Amino acid sequence: MREGLLDPRAVLLHESAPDRAAAIRRCGRALVDVGAVAKPYIEAMLERERTISTYVGEGVAIPHGTAASKEDVKRDAICVVRFPGGIDWDGEPVTLCVGIAAKDDGHVPLLAALAEILLDPDRARALREATEVSQVVQELT
Repeated sequence: MREGLLDPRAVLLHESAPDRAAAIRRCGRALVDVGAVAKPYIEAMLERERTISTYVGEGVAIPHGTAASKEDVKRDAICVVRFPGGIDWDGEPVTLCVGIAAKDDGHVPLLAALAEILLDPDRARALREATEVSQVVQELT
């Protein structure tokens, strides 16, 4: 995955949320906090989820904004937010959210790179079970 996409400050490993919307908001705030997106992007992430689930399997969701929200993206970035207690994601248990912010068509290679990592059972498990920020950064770079 491209260098500089994952700011270690956007890796949150011990979060909790009462529901899917709160989990998405937490991802959005992580992207706002590292200067990757403007605050309206969070609502776009929720809008995307209302349109189509971002659950991808194996306890992982990849929330991201809508095409219309590109102007709220300052730079391509990802965040990794772990919810050890799990979140009910429309009937599926999610423990790991990888939030994406991308300008233009930057989300396509980002999603492809993430899919490659998440389709490898050992790498996906390493991300789901990571307890140190450095483990996540190493796995995704």
